[in-house]
Amino acid sequence: MNPYFSSDDLRFVIQHSLDKQNHRPMAEFCGLSPEQVYSWLYAPFGEFSGVTIHPPDDLSTSPVMRYLSLIVEAAMQQGGAFKATPKGNLPTTLVKQASALLPAFAVSQHHTHISISEFAGHNEEAFNALHYTRILAEAAGIIYRRSGKFHVKKTAQKQYQTHGLHGFFLPMLEAAVTKYNWGYLDSWPEEADLRPFWLFMLWRLQRHGSVDQLTNEVAVAFPRFVDELPTDTHSSPTRLLRLLIESRFVGRFLQFWGFVTIDPKDMFSDATAPRMVNQLSLLSKAFKFSTDQ
Repeated sequence: MNPYFSSDDLRFVIQHSLDKQNHRPMAEFCGLSPEQVYSWLYAPFGEFSGVTIHPPDDLSTSPVMRYLSLIVEAAMQQGGAFKATPKGNLPTTLVKQASALLPAFAVSQHHTHISISEFAGHNEEAFNALHYTRILAEAAGIIYRRSGKFHVKKTAQKQYQTHGLHGFFLPMLEAAVTKYNWGYLDSWPEEADLRPFWLFMLWRLQRHGSVDQLTNEVAVAFPRFVDELPTDTHSSPTRLLRLLIESRFVGRFLQFWGFVTIDPKDMFSDATAPRMVNQLSLLSKAFKFSTDQ
């Protein structure tokens, strides 16, 4: 054994120990290593370790992608642009076409009245899923509004002609998890941002489908996030976390995209009945995880 131990040797030993620890599965992360979690939190979109994201062959059951198709087709049929309403929204003819698509989506099984449905409405302002799609399309650089019209960008037109609707799947998804404000459509605190954890939550939900179990797993994996949630006399941090996950992640992300459905009844109830999602085929076709756990 060498009796001399240089500073370089010491740094090597410390680094080796840290690397070993960072690669070690941890129960707090449901068996993921800190290095894996770091990748899911901070890697650029599409460069995540242990997961492949691919556009499904059939997008006909995805509300977001079907609505986007209506928007793009309406523009392409009119030289690349169509008139917006005086308020700057999508025209009512397109809104009616989008509302008529509801029976094609799995979410229609819940028979929600049009007055409170997020998948139908008399205008864009009353039609959350369509409004969400339009915002994503703008954030993804597919469309823009100018001089009272919605335009499809020239590059997007070429992409659509070459790759069809599938060419927009990844840009729209990236916009949904990196640019869109998940608190835009609700009144809960905007600083309670779940977006960094979207892949972790997706991975866990794909495993068991339980909103309640997912809430507990997020609370254990990211306790600082829960500690920083605002509290009041009506809701504990854990209950607020469950509501945020169900509304922002499950309802207005996964369900808008056609990855899952969830019965809207009892969302705000204190009942002990478990809240489960119905996983649809698009979910497993779009996301492939190669993690061991």
